Amino acid sequence: MRVMGVDPGLTRCGIALVESGRGRAVTALDVDVVRTPSDMDLADRLLAIYTAACHWLDVHRPDVVAIERVFAQNQVSTAMGTAQAGGVIALAAGQRAVPVRFHTPSEVKAAVTGSGRADKAQVTTMVTRILGMQTKPRPADAADALALAICHCWRGPTTDKMIEAQRKAEELARHHRARVARAAVATKESARTPKGGAA
Repeated sequence: MRVMGVDPGLTRCGIALVESGRGRAVTALDVDVVRTPSDMDLADRLLAIYTAACHWLDVHRPDVVAIERVFAQNQVSTAMGTAQAGGVIALAAGQRAVPVRFHTPSEVKAAVTGSGRADKAQVTTMVTRILGMQTKPRPADAADALALAICHCWRGPTTDKMIEAQRKAEELARHHRARVARAAVATKESARTPKGGAA
């Protein structure tokens, strides 16, 4: 499975591609950081990130895209920028029918380091070790993108099974509600129909 990991951001957006092998074996295929200056118009910044995502998707053809889920931050503007960057990448993937999965920072940290509270240095160190890299990926956005891809390689199949189970449960619930509604309508109609008999 080829996974494109994305650490979204307006100023720096980390993008990485890894391939899973047998067991927990993971190989890094490519990694980069898309940068846009803060004085650039927002629409142009998002277009640059979207264009880069399209290029990666068309060249590498990943099986799935793993994006960091935005969480509450003290700086609302930072969270909004992160969400916007992640959104245009999800759009690019959706246009190509590539599944998109979101992972929280703590989920990624726990998968890679064993602790959901690990700092960036610990994540970078473990990513370097897991992938057998000679040098640590820099900047941290690159390491985070690799970590997201690794996380999905290891946890994605389980997540997908849970999503499918939830989808089936919701479908069964919809069918059940529809049957109950039809039965209720039939009961009301039966009650309104006058019974035949002698006058």
